[in-house]
Amino acid sequence: MEDDLLLRLDNIEIKRDENVILRDASLTLHNGEFLYVIGKVGSGKSSLLKSLYCEAPLSGEHAHLMEYDLLKIKRKEIPYLRRKLGIVFQDFQLLTDRIVEKNLEFALKATGWKKKDEISARISDVLHQVGMQTKGYKMPHALSGGEQQRIVIARALLNEPRLILADEPTGNLDPETSAQIVQLLHDICKKGTAVIMTTHNYTLVRNFPARIVKCENSCLSAI
Repeated sequence: MEDDLLLRLDNIEIKRDENVILRDASLTLHNGEFLYVIGKVGSGKSSLLKSLYCEAPLSGEHAHLMEYDLLKIKRKEIPYLRRKLGIVFQDFQLLTDRIVEKNLEFALKATGWKKKDEISARISDVLHQVGMQTKGYKMPHALSGGEQQRIVIARALLNEPRLILADEPTGNLDPETSAQIVQLLHDICKKGTAVIMTTHNYTLVRNFPARIVKCENSCLSAI
């Protein structure tokens, strides 16, 4: 792969059960690049992201993400790949029985962090990055939707990923909060982390321009 080429997909196919979600799809992404994947609900946007973190199988000619061959990746390698990715879900997926800091601590410990002082410093760092440094002791239900999504982005940043996959991150948010979240993702991208964001909100795409590909009729095409 080229030195700064993070992702390369050539003529890949993604199926769900027997249904073809995407066919003959090709895509490249470079380090530090922001990419929108747009399309209607059910067009394959989420399936594309899931294939990148090995939640959905894919086949085809070529599929490399960082140093991993997604067509040949072994099950034991998948956790190591996922540690280099930050994943932002539309429905937050925060642990509702513990405060924000304990949510982030859980994610760090699950990926091999052990030293208390390093864990504490990293949590403080990511909360500052997303403007939530005073919210560490809050329970998730005490936060607004936008605040919860900022915590999810903080969680995605914990292991200093090279790529953030944001699946409809504004889907449950009002327009003003949505704009703040997309601005935050663009700010993170400017610091060197690549971002792939799926959305069907074309207003956001217009207001925060970046490269766009579209999922439509089982195809992936540049716009």
